[in-house]
Amino acid sequence: MSLRVLFLTHRLPYAPNRGDRLRAYHLLRTLAAEGAQTDVISLVHDEEEAAQVGAMESFTASVQVARVPRINNLARGLIQLPTRRPLTHALLDSPEVAPAIARVMAKTPPDVVLAFCSGMVRFAMEPPLLHIPCVLDMVDADSAKWASLAASSRFPKRLIYAREARCLSRFEVEAMRHARATLIVNERERQMLQALDATARIHVMENGVDLGTFQPQAPPASSQTVVFCGVMNYTPNEEGALWIAREVWPLVKRQQPSASLMLVGASPTASVRALAMMDSSITVTGTVPDVRPFLWSAAVAAAPLQTARGVQNKVLEALAAGIPVVATPQVAEGLPAGTHVAVSVAGDPRAFAGSLLQLLEMPPETRRGLAFAANLRELSWQERLKNLMPLLEEVSRARVTVH
Repeated sequence: MSLRVLFLTHRLPYAPNRGDRLRAYHLLRTLAAEGAQTDVISLVHDEEEAAQVGAMESFTASVQVARVPRINNLARGLIQLPTRRPLTHALLDSPEVAPAIARVMAKTPPDVVLAFCSGMVRFAMEPPLLHIPCVLDMVDADSAKWASLAASSRFPKRLIYAREARCLSRFEVEAMRHARATLIVNERERQMLQALDATARIHVMENGVDLGTFQPQAPPASSQTVVFCGVMNYTPNEEGALWIAREVWPLVKRQQPSASLMLVGASPTASVRALAMMDSSITVTGTVPDVRPFLWSAAVAAAPLQTARGVQNKVLEALAAGIPVVATPQVAEGLPAGTHVAVSVAGDPRAFAGSLLQLLEMPPETRRGLAFAANLRELSWQERLKNLMPLLEEVSRARVTVH
């Protein structure tokens, strides 16, 4: 009899065009390949996202969506600031989640709940899911991300981010104690969470990359283009785009006037859009149907994040596409060891610009050879997630003890 899994997620795992969707998508594809029957309950944030449900039919048993009332959630979040409730829980909420869970329980109760991220596991910690064995995929240490943002932000954001770090860290301990196992993407994140609770059962299950999808189909480009891919209203990505454009790029242009910078990704903020008006060598694309042509036509990829948690998929995808990467130390710390040969690490603007220039001066074939020197064969999603199904099967044989 096949394993029945209830998958709770804060964002519909399709299309797999951003980090959180990408991991969730491959978790679901892995479960389908192993014969599991997976019911998905996902928050959705707009009608465009909700319209993608049909694309998931081939690798799920069922998909239910719960629409997020953004304005109402913002108001509730403000009201709850004096409490200990994480803002994450106020903002990632929907009155449609509970009825969706009730429908799953009435039709075919799950053997195990797989809760994706700390924002969704709280539903597994309440009836009617309370006694169903649970695996929490934390992905990365959310509380540590908010602490980092607090350290680099100004008032009043600094106070709000610091509060979120405190509230989430307390909840993360509760969630890990409820879960039969907690997944995390790398050893750095595991150590951070283990410091919160030394007894937590934490397993490292790293992100992978779809090597076949990103494999270049043509000789390396002879362009002088630097590309940075990411959702551009996500605060760390926005900060990274502003930093490279304002602090690094003038230094590159001074030495290499023909160079161009492509900021590729959905939902650029007004500050990011303004970068293209500041310098004609900077392009802000907004949403694109496929990032691969931008990677294949670039000379170098940049990962300029000042705040980075987990594994940055954008680095793995760039290497698989045949271009080397310049990354900040914050990004490099989370990368698999086998990628380091193809990633130049630089923390300040002058060093970052120098690394970009060094790569731009290389022949295209040399750059591709450098990228392919990374040990990517062990980074396939199939390899990275090979222990997922055995873990879920083991957990499903247990029952949660409520004290």
